[in-house]
Amino acid sequence: MICIPIIANNLDDVLRDMAEASKCADIMEIRLDYLKNPDLRSILERRTRPVIVTNRPVREGGKFNGSEEERIEILKLAIRLQADFVDIEHDSIHYIRKDAAHRVPTRIIVSYHNFRETPDDLNTIYRKLSSCDADIVKIVTYANDITDNIKIYRLLRQAQLPLISFCMGEYGVISRILYKKFGGYLTFASLQKGKESAPGQISIHELLHVYQARNQDKNTALYGLIGNPVAHSISPVIHNTLFKEMHLNNIYVPFRVDKIGEFIREFRALDVKGYSVTIPHKESVINHLDAIDPMAGKIRAVNTVVNKNGQLVGYNTDCKAAIQALEDVYQASGMDAKNDRLKGRRVTLLGAGGASRAIAFGLQERGAQVTVVNRNYERAQSLAGDVGCFSKKSDDLPSLEADILINATPVGMFPEVNETPIDRGLLKPGMIVFDTIYNPMETRLLREAKSQGCKIIGGLPMFVNQAAAQFELWTGLKPPRKLIENIANKKLHGE
Repeated sequence: MICIPIIANNLDDVLRDMAEASKCADIMEIRLDYLKNPDLRSILERRTRPVIVTNRPVREGGKFNGSEEERIEILKLAIRLQADFVDIEHDSIHYIRKDAAHRVPTRIIVSYHNFRETPDDLNTIYRKLSSCDADIVKIVTYANDITDNIKIYRLLRQAQLPLISFCMGEYGVISRILYKKFGGYLTFASLQKGKESAPGQISIHELLHVYQARNQDKNTALYGLIGNPVAHSISPVIHNTLFKEMHLNNIYVPFRVDKIGEFIREFRALDVKGYSVTIPHKESVINHLDAIDPMAGKIRAVNTVVNKNGQLVGYNTDCKAAIQALEDVYQASGMDAKNDRLKGRRVTLLGAGGASRAIAFGLQERGAQVTVVNRNYERAQSLAGDVGCFSKKSDDLPSLEADILINATPVGMFPEVNETPIDRGLLKPGMIVFDTIYNPMETRLLREAKSQGCKIIGGLPMFVNQAAAQFELWTGLKPPRKLIENIANKKLHGE
């Protein structure tokens, strides 16, 4: 079930938001602690969906700052008025227990919140709350690392009573999305952005339309994006839409990962069927996989992981995707025979990370003259040595002559959209400038290149190419490339 919290501060707005939420919610939570002088009777009489009545004190992350006696009396009134559910904190439930004989049909939720961390002793907390004579247990904690979600998953798998449990914060978003797969009683989603009642709460629109929450079940196959940051990525929209259009019971979520080894080890418990891998883990993930495709091994960078009967196998779809994007420009311009479009071209490649490695190897195979430039010159030298190409220090950029300039760094990526990796004075008319960043679609580098008379390529063609290749590796099905383009364009244009 999906619950939408109502956090308005006056009765009219509460009733308006309840009417709106009833169109898509299974349950609504009325947060009385946001209201001054709440007219509880009017609220309950006007409900068209089951409601949870909550009057959260400041100590538990709420807004109610009156006396404990006054707060509890309001909750007792909700029980007398036959609210569907009443949420009472674990350290206050003894006040309610005395009225147990009068609470039918109201169901009691006993809740524990930790806004600092996800403790290791969740089972101890669960056992304590389970002994409180409540109908439903709620344990909500704060995730300081993506692996905290696994603690919640294991708790839900062992629970005997109905249990609401997830992590707050950006690291905990996946536990809210995957509540059915985890086995949670319900999840919370805000009515719209700006009306969240807790950190990390996503909107009902995102939960239903991006993550297809209504279609999810315990058998839904899980895929996701490993990276940091990941909030900007349009990959969840792309892959979840493809799954829906191709009638696959799959879901794709963002994993904000700090420690790649710990993540891979812990998330084997979820039997994730496939990963996309982005900055900064394309190289480091290799040490934690079971096998590597030969091309990915040569590049020493992985952007796609496939779970083959429990064995995690790494691939690289960036290489072919980037080269195809470049060759398409030459083809559109009617320049050169197909196999010779990049041969002899002087290419300056900015960056020495995973994407740069893939592009450098691909260009070298096509006979291009590649020069790697990176702020950390030792990394540029290392990549150039592996590929068999040239390297230059960033300070030497003014001396470079290039037919093609490629930015494979995150400089200029959302939200730092006013940054650029190179001075516009180095951009020459007729030069091809390729920025692998797709969000924003036109970076500052591309705007300045266009004004200097350069041909420009945004990151979207490369993104579409590699996403299609990933999808095929995961599912064995070829996705409609045009559909990926359309989805990406709509998302990036804010539609």
